[in-house]
Amino acid sequence: MTTTAELAPFRFFDLQVVRTRRLGPSMARITFAGEALEDFAAGGRDQSLSLFLPHPGQQAPVVPVDAGDGSAIFAAWRALPDDVRAVMRSYTVREQRRDPDEVDIDFALHADGGPACRWAQQAAPGHRVMVLGPAIADNTAVRFRPPEDTDWVLIWADETALPAAAAILEWLPAGTKARVWLEVPHTEDRQDLKTAADARITWLVRDEGALSALEAVSGAELPEGTAYAWIAGESGSVKALRRHLVRERELDRRRVTFVGYWRRGVSEDGLREEAATEESSDM
Repeated sequence: MTTTAELAPFRFFDLQVVRTRRLGPSMARITFAGEALEDFAAGGRDQSLSLFLPHPGQQAPVVPVDAGDGSAIFAAWRALPDDVRAVMRSYTVREQRRDPDEVDIDFALHADGGPACRWAQQAAPGHRVMVLGPAIADNTAVRFRPPEDTDWVLIWADETALPAAAAILEWLPAGTKARVWLEVPHTEDRQDLKTAADARITWLVRDEGALSALEAVSGAELPEGTAYAWIAGESGSVKALRRHLVRERELDRRRVTFVGYWRRGVSEDGLREEAATEESSDM
């Protein structure tokens, strides 16, 4: 059952690994199950969640879900020693299924990856995690929201955002015109993606000397009409591409959804600390 700690429309879910599968050199799919998933309601597309992972030697992640309301839980979690409190990372729901209730999360793998990458490489059936995820499908953790007057969609994602881009492609209505660039490290990382959209997908494989995000998109002939763009991945590439779309392609900045999933040389914890510092300085 779902824990009593809730952050409507988000709740904590106690889950365990039931299957793992390697999708390529740089991606692994891990399937989670648990009684709590009967109350889980992903909104599809780029639905994100917070994943809490145990440290090596721990049987389950340490998350003080009984500490009170949402702010109290996170305050209690932050107060724990670094080597005790659960590792928290943001991930995309790749797919949710019913009968049985299961959730897939795809993990980007790197040789120099952090604790979440190392956990994913060693994950096995029975390993436990805690998730702060959606209990209502229409929630603020779904960012891909093209306006009704959208004529076509532009998507760029690197391997960290590939699961979200793949889920978006599956969600797009039949016939939707889409131009898509997907950047991955190796040829074998390319996936056979399903979509009913009229999508032109270009794989940018770094091992094959692919163009950068900015080079690929700036050199492309784009469709006519009103566009909506969703770009996600390494924050430097995202910022450069957003600047190009707004300044040179003259897209309305309100029609460009951009998410920096990571930044070279900075961990997710570091990015979170920077965001908190910027928020405090704006108050």
